[in-house]
Amino acid sequence: MLLTGKNAMITGAAGGIGNAMLRVFTREGANVWALDLKPSEVFEAQCQGLSQAHGVWVSPVYCDLRSAGERKAAFSQVMADKRPLDILVNNAGIMGEDKMFQMTSEAEMRDIFDVNVFAMLEVSRFATRLMARRKSGSVINIASVAGLDGDSRIDYSASKAAVIAATKKMARELAPMGIRANALAPGYVDTSLTAGLSQKVVDETLNKILMHRPAQPEEIANVAAFLASDLSSYVTAQVWRVDGGMV
Repeated sequence: MLLTGKNAMITGAAGGIGNAMLRVFTREGANVWALDLKPSEVFEAQCQGLSQAHGVWVSPVYCDLRSAGERKAAFSQVMADKRPLDILVNNAGIMGEDKMFQMTSEAEMRDIFDVNVFAMLEVSRFATRLMARRKSGSVINIASVAGLDGDSRIDYSASKAAVIAATKKMARELAPMGIRANALAPGYVDTSLTAGLSQKVVDETLNKILMHRPAQPEEIANVAAFLASDLSSYVTAQVWRVDGGMV
């Protein structure tokens, strides 16, 4: 129960890595504001089930992270609960079409950056203002090995490199407020985001991984739970590769 009594916000909580984090965090005792794009009966039922199973509260919050108005409305909902915010996981992200750098338009680049970078920064601004009131908090930004190695499509790789750089800058500014900021850089994870990869890309990627398999979302979520917990109280400004030994 690493996170007992802590309140977390997870973006992109309905699917993939974000949903695994929702399951792992509630299992570890955290209460969660679970942000996602659209209302879903299945997601609502899951939130209710996790709440009952683990004796925590799970509050679904819906917003389009591209919209400044909806982001503000989501935080108004969070603030109306009058509960402290201890943990932020900026997980929501999108990936563009698999194409060459020379064929990627400015509009496509902006679309990826709107969600992966600009929305992440705005959500972090709102969240850390709340954390600063108690001089405590942990921010976990989900980047990618693509942001370190540049081995994916240009829009995605560049956006995740921006997430990494932003995380290090956040850590510098937030440390005096008692807030830690770290990034996770997953490798190849078995999610819907990677389901569209061609077999050639999949085979090439698996050949680079020492463990010769993709990660399961829960394996990324477990590392996030550690970074969110007090066990990592002296860890900040770090980029954690969780890639099965990608060489």
